Amino acid sequence: MRYLVTGGAGFVGSHLVLALRDRGHEVVVLDNLSTGHHQAIPDGVTLRQVDLMDLSATQKCVVDGPWDGVFHFAALSLVGDSMRNPLHYIHYNTQTALNLIQACIEHNVRKIVFSSTAALFGGPERSTPIPDDALIQPGSPYGESKLMIERTLYWADQIHQLRSGCLRYFNAAGSDPQGRAGEDHRPETHLIPLTIDAALGRRPALQLFGTDYPTADGSCIRDYIHVTDLADAHIRLLDQIDNRSVRYNVGTGHGYSNLEVIRSVERVTGHTVPWEAAPRRAGDPAMLVADASTLRRDTGWTPQFTDLDVIIETVFKWRSAHPHGYSD
Repeated sequence: MRYLVTGGAGFVGSHLVLALRDRGHEVVVLDNLSTGHHQAIPDGVTLRQVDLMDLSATQKCVVDGPWDGVFHFAALSLVGDSMRNPLHYIHYNTQTALNLIQACIEHNVRKIVFSSTAALFGGPERSTPIPDDALIQPGSPYGESKLMIERTLYWADQIHQLRSGCLRYFNAAGSDPQGRAGEDHRPETHLIPLTIDAALGRRPALQLFGTDYPTADGSCIRDYIHVTDLADAHIRLLDQIDNRSVRYNVGTGHGYSNLEVIRSVERVTGHTVPWEAAPRRAGDPAMLVADASTLRRDTGWTPQFTDLDVIIETVFKWRSAHPHGYSD
C-alpha cells in the first residue's frame, strides 16, 4: 500500500511512519519541519517539505497518487499556547486541514485518518472513563480547532464520500521500543520527558501546574497511551472506513496523576525529581481517561504498553541515548 502522512516528522507521526514502513508499505511524509525533525524520517521514506497552508503545494503532493489513504497529524498542538493565541490556533489548524481535505477530494483520495484529541471533552458531565458519545465541550481553542476539523470531515463524507476515521486520544507518551524514534519538542512541554530531565539535572525543578484539583492527590490525572500502541490504532482504522466514517476515543482506560508520574520516574531513573507547585494552566481539566471499548470491539485493538513504569522506561532509554534529541 501507499500512504501520505502529514506531520510525519513529528512525535506521533514519526512512530506511525515507522509502523507503516515495518509493515512493508510505501510512505511519503508531508511536513514543514517547523516542529518536526528531518532525522526522524527513516530510511526508505520520502520527505516533502511543504506547509499545508500553501494550497497549491499541498495539491501538488496529493496529486502524486494514487494513495491508499492519508494520515493527518500536522497541527499546532499546545493547549496553553492556544489559550494565549486562540485565533492563530483556530486559523492555522482549520485552514491547513481544509487545504488537505480539498486536495483529497479533488484528487480522488477515498480515506483519511485524522489525529484528533481528547481536548474535545474539556468539561465532560459524565463520570470517567469518557465514552465516545460524551458531551463535546472543548475547553481550549486547540480543542475547538480539532472539533471544527471533525465537522468538516463529516460534511466531506456526506457530500463527497471522503471516508474518515477520527481518533480522539489522551496523552501520547513513550518512545519506539527499538530506540529508533522519540520525543523531541522544542521547547518540551510534555510531563514525562520534562520530569525525566528534571530527575537527571538537565533542567530546573519541575513545575507542577495545579495541586488543588478534585483528585485523590490534588494533581491532574491523564490516560497515557504509548505511541506504538497509538500508531497501531491509527492503522487499524483503515479497514473500518472502507464504507463508513468512524469516531473513536483511544486510550488505556487507566489514568495516572501527575504526582504518580513523578514517583514512576523516580523508580525508573533511580533519581529524585525536584518539583515545585505552580498555578493551574487555563484549559486543563482535572481528569481525562478514555473509554476505548468501542475501538477495541470494532478493530480488535489492544494496547501493549499499559504499565506506566514500562512507558517511562522507553522514554528514559531514548533520552539517555539522545540527550540533545535528534541533534545527536
